[in-house]
Amino acid sequence: MSNAPTEHEDLRARVEAHLRGVATSATVVSSVVPLAGGACQDNFRVEAKGIEPGTLVLRSDALSALPGSIDRSREFAVIGAAVRAGVKTPPAHYPARGLVREGAHAYFLEWASGDAIGRKVTKSPELAGARRKLPEELATELAKIHRITAASAPELATAEVLGPAPQEPVAAALAFQRERIDSLKSPRLGIELLHRWLTDHAPTVTETVLLHGDFRTGNFLVTESGLSAILDWEFARWGARYEDLAWISMRDWRFGVLGLPVGGFSARAPFYEAYEKQSGHVVDEKLVHWYEVLSNLAWAVGSVAQAERYIYGGEEDLELLAIGRRASEMEWEALRLIERGRI
Repeated sequence: MSNAPTEHEDLRARVEAHLRGVATSATVVSSVVPLAGGACQDNFRVEAKGIEPGTLVLRSDALSALPGSIDRSREFAVIGAAVRAGVKTPPAHYPARGLVREGAHAYFLEWASGDAIGRKVTKSPELAGARRKLPEELATELAKIHRITAASAPELATAEVLGPAPQEPVAAALAFQRERIDSLKSPRLGIELLHRWLTDHAPTVTETVLLHGDFRTGNFLVTESGLSAILDWEFARWGARYEDLAWISMRDWRFGVLGLPVGGFSARAPFYEAYEKQSGHVVDEKLVHWYEVLSNLAWAVGSVAQAERYIYGGEEDLELLAIGRRASEMEWEALRLIERGRI
C-alpha cells in the first residue's frame, strides 16, 4: 500500500502553511473537506485550531467560469464592501493564490449555519416561521447592498474589481446578453425573439448601484430563527436595482411553490413594501416586469451555455446536460410574461 499523501492531505498542508503565515503560527488544520455546489468556484470546509473562528470555508476559482462571473480576488473585494455596509454576509479573510490549483485565486469565509437548499427553504415545516420573516429580512439586506455605489465604494469601480459603473445600465445589460447569445453554438428562436422584444421595449433607467447579481433562494442561508447569511457574490456587478428585484421572483427560483412569486416563500407586496421602507425607493412594477423577462432570457442563455460545456467543452457532467433542457422553460415563462403584459 502506498504511503504517498492524498490530494486532500496535500491541500490540508498548504492551507495550514498559508494560515500560519497570514493569521497565527499556532494554526493547526485538522481537515479540509470538499463542499457540494459552486459553478464558478471550488468550496471546502476547513476545520482548524489556534485560530478564530475555527471553522472556515475555503473558496477557490474553479477550472472554468461562467460568463459574467468574477474571480475570487474580485469577489473578496466585493464582500469586504458589503460587510462594511452592514450586509449580513460572512466576512472574508486571508486571500491567497495557488492553494487549490496553480494561479487560482482563493480566500476564506467565516462559517455560517443554516439551509440554502431551495426545496428546504420553501417547503420545510421546520422553516415555516422563518419564511414569514424572510420578505422583510431579505428586503433589508438588499437595500443595504443597493446603497453601495461607485461613488460610495470607489475601490470597487477600479479595473481590478468591477470596473466603472455603466452610464446606461439597460443598454449595458442588453449588450451583455447579446454577446452571450452570439457565443452560443446552438441558435434558438425563442431567445432571439426575447432579446428583440426587450430591445424594442427597453425602459429608461439611469441609476446604477451594486448588484448581488444572483439574489435568489438557494444563495442565502436560513435557520429556524430566520435569515442567517447572504452568500455567493460571484455575479456581483454594477447595474439597475431591478435586476436583483426581478431575479428573486423568477419562476425557476420558486422551487415548485409557484403561487408565492418571491423566491417561493412570499407574495410580491410584502417584499416590495419592505424594500421601499428600507431603501426609500418606490418599486415600479412595470420595470419589474421588463426585468423579469430579461432575467428569464439570461437564465435561458445560461442553461444552453451549461449544456454546451458538456457537448462541446468536454466537461462530462450530466448535470450540465440536464440544465440545458431547462432553457425551454425559461423561454416559455418569458413569453408568458410578455403575453400577460404584467407580473
